[in-house]
Amino acid sequence: MTILVTGAAGFIGFHVCQALLQRGERVLGVDNLNAYYDVRLKEARLERLRAHGAFAFARADIADAEAMAGAVAREREAIAGIVHLAAQAGVRHSLVDPYAYVQANVMGQVVMLELCRTLPALRHVVYASSSSVYGGVREVPFSEGARVDTPISLYAATKKAGELIGQVYGHLFAVPATGLRFFTVYGPWGRPDMAAFLFTGAILEGRPITLFNHGRMKRDFTCIDDVVPAVLRVLDAPPAGGGGAAPHRVYNVGNSRPEALTDFVAVLEQAIGREAVIEHAPMQPGDVAETWADIAAIQRDHGYAPCTTIAEGLPRFVAWYRAHYGV
Repeated sequence: MTILVTGAAGFIGFHVCQALLQRGERVLGVDNLNAYYDVRLKEARLERLRAHGAFAFARADIADAEAMAGAVAREREAIAGIVHLAAQAGVRHSLVDPYAYVQANVMGQVVMLELCRTLPALRHVVYASSSSVYGGVREVPFSEGARVDTPISLYAATKKAGELIGQVYGHLFAVPATGLRFFTVYGPWGRPDMAAFLFTGAILEGRPITLFNHGRMKRDFTCIDDVVPAVLRVLDAPPAGGGGAAPHRVYNVGNSRPEALTDFVAVLEQAIGREAVIEHAPMQPGDVAETWADIAAIQRDHGYAPCTTIAEGLPRFVAWYRAHYGV
């Protein structure tokens, strides 16, 4: 049997592919290798995955139904699971290019779920949502039961739309699907537009870093080493429908430990061995001051147990960054 992973050249997708291959799965990776950030990093991830004989890759856009049908044609009868991670990411960029977000995150979700309806062996599709859906929620920690109908960025709105589409396909077509609301994931091979990557590069080069909201921010930073086991545990346990309920669930995937941004910077400074040059700026449109995941549901249903603090995880990232870029 085969597991299809979209966004396979992306940060979380790369690590999920590695974990699936290590446990003996055959993996079909799909990615369009867009230029939202340095394509060389995506290609370096793919190079590592291609070293596995059980990995196959197809370059395709998830929002292109014809391209996706072609990408899975040879494996169509064998695909038992899908980890759908491809998306247009980034809250701030959604203010600049809104069309890209609707195309990838809304149309892409529809294309993927329509594809699911044609796969005879499919047991479960796990897809990426985001903690950004909680944008207008003030009560912390953020619980899956909270009303999330007040998004404050287009990115968040498209991710919530993806969850609603997943619910509809579960209700109408019994497609078993689970959405994962990821909370600020960081770690080796991470995304260049995220804080760990941006700050590490700047500190090493002596450039200033910008702390928005004048540094008065907290984030539920979640190490990739804790995220991947959550994805696999959920993938292996499709939601049950019945009794009027659709086979669709949504879970938070976070550390449940909000960290002050200033503490995050202090840990990076210690790991790098150099002080940061800090500039303060007002809150950015679409951003929030604090995120904090309530992970009781995924702990109860899937035994999720994150254990990596930023004091442990950030030095691992810095070590990878130095090695990868020869710093």
